[in-house]
Amino acid sequence: MPIPNAEIARQFRELADLLEVEGANPFRVRAYRNAARTIEASPQSIADLARRGGVPALDALPGIGADLAGKIVEIATTGALEALARERRALPKGITTLLEVPGIGPKRARQLALALGVTSLAGLERAAREGRVRALPGFGAVTEAKLLRALRQKAGEGRRFLRSVAAQYGEALLEHLRAVPGVERAEIAGSYRRCRDTVGDLDLLVTCAPRTPVVERFVTWPEVAEVLARGPTRAAVRLRAGLQVDLRVLRPESYGAGLYYFTGSKAHNIAVRSLAQARGLKLNEYGVFKDGRRVAGATEEEVARAVGLPLIPPELREDRGEIAAAQAGALPVLVELRDLRGDLQMHTTDSDGADSLEAMAEAAEALGHEYIAVTDHSPLVRVARGLDAAGFRRQRRRIDRLNARLRTLTVLAGAEVDIRPDGTLDLDDGTLAALDVVVATMHVKLDLPPDAQTRRVVRALRHPAVDILGHPTGRELGRRPGARFDFEQVLAAAADLGVMLEINAQPERLDLDDVMARAAVARGVPLVISTDAHAAGQLGLLRWGVDQARRAWATRSAVANTEPLSRFRRRLHGTR
Repeated sequence: MPIPNAEIARQFRELADLLEVEGANPFRVRAYRNAARTIEASPQSIADLARRGGVPALDALPGIGADLAGKIVEIATTGALEALARERRALPKGITTLLEVPGIGPKRARQLALALGVTSLAGLERAAREGRVRALPGFGAVTEAKLLRALRQKAGEGRRFLRSVAAQYGEALLEHLRAVPGVERAEIAGSYRRCRDTVGDLDLLVTCAPRTPVVERFVTWPEVAEVLARGPTRAAVRLRAGLQVDLRVLRPESYGAGLYYFTGSKAHNIAVRSLAQARGLKLNEYGVFKDGRRVAGATEEEVARAVGLPLIPPELREDRGEIAAAQAGALPVLVELRDLRGDLQMHTTDSDGADSLEAMAEAAEALGHEYIAVTDHSPLVRVARGLDAAGFRRQRRRIDRLNARLRTLTVLAGAEVDIRPDGTLDLDDGTLAALDVVVATMHVKLDLPPDAQTRRVVRALRHPAVDILGHPTGRELGRRPGARFDFEQVLAAAADLGVMLEINAQPERLDLDDVMARAAVARGVPLVISTDAHAAGQLGLLRWGVDQARRAWATRSAVANTEPLSRFRRRLHGTR
């Protein structure tokens, strides 16, 4: 079984973290991070490609030179990377764990490890409670208090994995189990199926013929590091990546009930069981029973019908009004990936992307997009190598020439323009007005007080050139909570000004979150779903943004980039 892309990406990310802590060349660190993103987003098995074609085959991937290609081949053939092992030996064990805490970057992690001997979250919490963190240069009492709050929040969440990372393992494991003769059905349930942005573990459900060796196949999967439990109808393992996976083998007549039960959420299941009890029924993971006799359970539709409901999409099963909507016949018809016609944020080699303008357009055209917006960075964030006014003018001329050659795709000239802390934009008005699409985003000063942050965002939205508020909070899952502001005020401004709000489909962002996106849908503020792709291989990330939109109860009409280009253009600053 080939090593999943997520495992290769994980090793590259860990190496990047260690190098950054060590103070290595930032361009070298960035190369590993970009490579990890390319690998994780690739639709093909990178390990298979490495084993079949070696370094020459990998060298053709964006951002993957001969050195990185050689390291991929090393991981694909041995499962490990010597450069990573060497860095682990050189630095205190566990130091990268500190990087999971918002507010701790590489320099601070190194400082904590060397000055206080802190290399774990428990050790950091102990040092902060004892007042030792505040004594370090550059920390202080306020920072110490913030770290304690972040640690408490993290402890409450437990260890969680990006859903996209869990997918790399879960989908490969499903394929592994479905190949077993006798296996009839196999699905992933739990928060993964409900499309939560992160998952704590994976629940796999299987039906199979008697004496099918599915449990044996499960516990001997090459990615399994530890078998936690094993029995004839259930097993649990921990993968090398640290992800726990539980397997349950169900009888066919119970499969639908088991899938419904283990999909959850707990609150939704409690509400549905109450409906069953009101009808004199008993509902559990084995079926729906009346006076001890099973009356439903083979399919989820049977289970729902037995309690008087239509089938509720898994993404909505959070006890947030979906039961009442189902009873009233008012469940939304949720947006689907095939509904999207365009992608409104992506980057090229003109700023910090790995592929050229032409390559991004060709890839988007191959995916069947009707339109895309190329939105390279403005100058404020120097590491992104943003364009100045002259750079955007040159790019516009290239886009015009490219559009003359393209057959089915239109490329819109855009920019991801930074919102400065005072709410002004990082490009002059003339340059902004000449663009087709302006995506305003925040990358700096995300920790401003909520009132100041609200004023900043609202001022930016009032600029007549702004079309979209991109990744509105700036959060990065597991690493950075994002800006805090009065979202109701921002929604009101967006509604009044005709500004769209983005669901950024990068798996570590998924920003807006589902709750905020649902508030936008309820307010009638249009959403767009964009990849924020930095390489052609990342254009497939739209699936994660669509899942987030579905959790927000978004219909096709709630998402602006489901519209044909002629209608979408009317939303833009140049024509509205």
